[in-house]
Amino acid sequence: MGKSLTRPVLITGGGRRIGLALAHHFLNQQQPVIVSYRTRYDAIGVLEKAGARCIAADFSTDEGILAFADAVKSHTDGLRAIIHNASAWIAEKPGISLSNVMQQMMQIHVNAPYLLNHALEPLLRGHGHAASDIIHFTDYVVEKGSDKHIAYAASKAALDNMTRSFARKLAPEVKVNAIAPAMILFNETDNAEYRQNALNKSLMKVAPGEKEILDLVDYLLTSCYVTGRSFGVDGGRPLR
Repeated sequence: MGKSLTRPVLITGGGRRIGLALAHHFLNQQQPVIVSYRTRYDAIGVLEKAGARCIAADFSTDEGILAFADAVKSHTDGLRAIIHNASAWIAEKPGISLSNVMQQMMQIHVNAPYLLNHALEPLLRGHGHAASDIIHFTDYVVEKGSDKHIAYAASKAALDNMTRSFARKLAPEVKVNAIAPAMILFNETDNAEYRQNALNKSLMKVAPGEKEILDLVDYLLTSCYVTGRSFGVDGGRPLR
């Protein structure tokens, strides 16, 4: 496939859940999409048939991150947006190296966005005032903390802070914002007891589905003024 005249949206971790929903959302709008994936779920083949460029990526090493950036550059000379959705969720528990837990959480949630933002900056610039976007997916625990996922929460807090630093660096051409969700979607395997317990943790007591995220992403991409902000999509969970 040649380089598109319409700048693609790049979504990391686009093989499932919110990343997958975002990819289909943009494709339905005739917006070119580039997706990274770590595991080749059946959904990746579906995305490819719909027209997405899907690139296998290993963000566990700097070499893997930079190789992915080079692959993106080989397919396009401009990006409309980078949406950093790739994530991992590892708890501190007996028998697991705490240093490894922290290293893995910082690598995927901080180092990967940090290196990709720098490497792909030229693809975002040069298109006009507020014409490009970066969106970091953080988590509601940035505000509340977590006693069982301390490294995870710390890494998402670092990504939240990095949002403001990149907003300062890239303005006014590129807007940089963060989305901090709590429970958005259940997994098919989640049982009724788990679902009810999860719903009870928020003030709004619903799992709203991907539309809440899609609508917010659309707003951020169309704004010409909002940058350096974090948007909680959490049903009031930090207030419980």
